[in-house]
Amino acid sequence: MSESKFYHFSPSGHFYGVESVEEAMKSLGEGGFIWLNFYNPSIQELHSLVDTVAVHPLSVEDCLDSSQVPKIEHFPNNTFVIFNSFSYKQKELFIDEVDLFIGKNFLITVSGINSEGRKPLGGVARIIENDPALAKEGPAFLMHVVMDYVVDEKMHAFEALEDELEEAEEAVIDNPAGFNPSELMRIKKYLVILRKSLFHEREILVKICRKDCPFITDRAIFHFRDIYDHLAKFFELTETNREIVTSLMEVYTSMLNNQMTKMSNLTNDSVRRLTMITVVFMPLTLLASIFGMSEWSMMTGPQNWRKAYPLFLLAMILIAGINYFLIKWLERRSKKRNTE
Repeated sequence: MSESKFYHFSPSGHFYGVESVEEAMKSLGEGGFIWLNFYNPSIQELHSLVDTVAVHPLSVEDCLDSSQVPKIEHFPNNTFVIFNSFSYKQKELFIDEVDLFIGKNFLITVSGINSEGRKPLGGVARIIENDPALAKEGPAFLMHVVMDYVVDEKMHAFEALEDELEEAEEAVIDNPAGFNPSELMRIKKYLVILRKSLFHEREILVKICRKDCPFITDRAIFHFRDIYDHLAKFFELTETNREIVTSLMEVYTSMLNNQMTKMSNLTNDSVRRLTMITVVFMPLTLLASIFGMSEWSMMTGPQNWRKAYPLFLLAMILIAGINYFLIKWLERRSKKRNTE
């Protein structure tokens, strides 16, 4: 449902709403400029701008295509700008397109198409109502207020992503085995999307600041430089956070490998102990199976069993001790060779 609103700024700086685009166009007879703020407009509403304000039809098509990257295009009577608004809710990044047309005596903003109820420019009208002087000098100053609002709102998305990065860092350090690496991949994906958008938006501000747009006055250029500084800061934050994600992935992999190595060492120690026990008792088992029943007494005579069996047990203990110390000696020699 369209919630479009239209305003007229009189030459004296008075700011008031009008009922329709036609009424806004008529109010231009009094001087000043108009602001046509379209939210979730119909296709017919946008196409009507081709006749009423001489907007290029290709620009209207770009407004209806939400997959467009930020850009700036110049036409004889207006300049068309595509910007992106970021919002982050329940671990999901939303990017909504904001379209702006600036001319000699008008500013047109289009938002809310395929936004599922989000309002990228929801607070701009309230800002102007509280301080109309911010935009009374012309459409360029109003455009600055709109773009500055959109850029400032991006900070909420960055703050949410940074909070998640801090939580991921703590989880990786505290419990790497229970950490889900897909969380880092999701954050990295969002950062790549943000970087792409910010890169193009920064280029838009570069073109505006070098006075490529004839509808933005020299006095307004200084304000747009401030927006450029904010975008440059966000771009650097994106690069920094991407490096943090990469570092966390490396830390996670390293700590996981360390834990696997510890488990492998524990397994090796257990196998070594079991092997030692086996090696020590194998000859004893063989001797016990051959001489432990009646063979030994038959060889020495049944009457000598009181002496024969203790001697047999003593021999088994000596053999076990010799095997044990022989294995230990072989281990020490092997370690010595490995260290040399």
